[in-house]
Amino acid sequence: MNRDLILIAFSLMTWGLGEGMFYFFQPLYLQELGADPLKIGSILGLVGLATMLSYLPAGYLSDRFGRKPLICLAWIIGAISTGLMALATSLPMFVAGMVLYGLTSYVTVPLNSYTTHARGKLSIGRTITLISASFYFGFILGPLIGGWLGEKSGLHANFGIAAVIFIVSSTIVLFIRPQPIEKYPAADNLPTFRALWSGRYAQYLLLTFFVMFGLYLPQPLTPNFLQNLHGVSLVVMGQLISMRSLGVVAFNIVLGHFNARLGYLLAQICMGLFAGLIWLGGGLPAYMLGYMLMGSYITARGLVLAQGRTLVHATNMGMAYGSLETVMSLAIVFGPPLAGFLYERNPNSIYFISLALIAAGLLANIVLSPLHRKDLAKFEEREKAQWTQS
Repeated sequence: MNRDLILIAFSLMTWGLGEGMFYFFQPLYLQELGADPLKIGSILGLVGLATMLSYLPAGYLSDRFGRKPLICLAWIIGAISTGLMALATSLPMFVAGMVLYGLTSYVTVPLNSYTTHARGKLSIGRTITLISASFYFGFILGPLIGGWLGEKSGLHANFGIAAVIFIVSSTIVLFIRPQPIEKYPAADNLPTFRALWSGRYAQYLLLTFFVMFGLYLPQPLTPNFLQNLHGVSLVVMGQLISMRSLGVVAFNIVLGHFNARLGYLLAQICMGLFAGLIWLGGGLPAYMLGYMLMGSYITARGLVLAQGRTLVHATNMGMAYGSLETVMSLAIVFGPPLAGFLYERNPNSIYFISLALIAAGLLANIVLSPLHRKDLAKFEEREKAQWTQS
């Protein structure tokens, strides 16, 4: 792993520590600032919409003007927006900080493009999952510190300390080197939109939405399910969240070793096991294992990007990653309302319907995917040969 990837990994690990201190505590702090449950849900939806809308512009800009400027800008805005939340004395000011922070999620697009370009002989799937694991390694400890600090000093202190941590993280990422802007060889003379929006790529986008919708559906109301139906306390819920982060690290490291398509299929199976364990587990050990398996969802997202990269030219890498992140975010936008609808009628229905959708998505991926293991293997071999020659 070269120096730029090491710097990014350390910066992300530090950022994960800071974000873990406040991210899952935001709804509680909104309540302290006077927001009712309906308003809290609306605010979180607004942040999610801002996040979704940021991906495609980020992809376009990173392809046209370079990746490093967008990466560094996201880090700096993230630190500023967290400082704004720390200084907020009213709900509108705090929400403004939340929305501004949500916009910085666009960084995953230029960041994944940057790490893909800098990976050397590593596979794309291996690179993306390792970089993601560094963030979640820091995120394991963040919620535990944030919960303890919130009880001792109030949740307000979490944002101020996180902002200081983000300044350190931003300083580290400023030292990564810029990368050249990719250009088509003159002989190709292909418009970029034609290279991106091919039939195979459109098919892959539709399949990605269907699969990721099924994988996400059982997640948003699982805390409510465990607390309301099985009496799981908030303290234990915090431990479960840390288990999820531990699962992300473990699955990114393990499944990242596999061919991206095989790793993606295995991640889908793990998410099916998560849904089954939460629905039928009936005890804390099962819930702990289930939450650890839930970490495979993040791994699946990374492997979606790794496969999608093989369908586009390098000049469109940012737009490709941006469109895939947008499609995966659509699943997050539409999944919670359906989960809420199902939960009101029968909480258990979320899980058996999710299992059916996950099984259907797994079958669809096997039968309908425009990519096969041999396609990814050939792509990686070609990329390694070009890297060696250069």
